[in-house]
Amino acid sequence: MPYVNIKITREGATREQKQALIQGATQLLVDVLGKNPKTTVVVIEEVDTDNWGVGGESISVRRARGE
Repeated sequence: MPYVNIKITREGATREQKQALIQGATQLLVDVLGKNPKTTVVVIEEVDTDNWGVGGESISVRRARGE
């Protein structure tokens, strides 16, 4: 049973976009590894930008600068 955990910042991904991620990740495992889509689990975790950092700064700080 494959388990895929997708982490994204909480910045307004739509229900449709999340569904596309779930379908795409599932199909990738089917195509590449021959996994059964009925037993493939995909979890999307949304993380506040204050709780996600790159290069010693939170994403909130980087976004405020326009990065």
